[in-house]
Amino acid sequence: QVHLVESGGGLVQTGGSLRLSCAASGRTFSSYDMGWVRQAPGKEREFVAGIDSNVHYTYYKDSVKGRFTISRDNAKNTVYLQMNSLKPEDTADYYCAARYRGRIVSTIAVEYWGQGTQVTVSS
Repeated sequence: QVHLVESGGGLVQTGGSLRLSCAASGRTFSSYDMGWVRQAPGKEREFVAGIDSNVHYTYYKDSVKGRFTISRDNAKNTVYLQMNSLKPEDTADYYCAARYRGRIVSTIAVEYWGQGTQVTVSS
């Protein structure tokens, strides 16, 4: 099991950048595939980005490709989401997500959730 805590959210203007962090508890962090999921006001949660536990292969929602980068530092039990060229449609609560030895490519694959951090992109 893992306990996830997100940080780094805030208010940024269109075109700006933000870096989210997710700190995980436990001693088996490296065994979990990690990801980020977001939920905009009045919308369903949607997959944003994922990273494998083993080879660290990354994968993204089409609308964030080329703008967002997911990475992980297993020594620090932390996963990151670097968000560049932010758009108003990126405004949402962003949740860290984990699955034991399984790729996260949709919200239904998630086994563990963080509490979320809010990102607001204004123009």
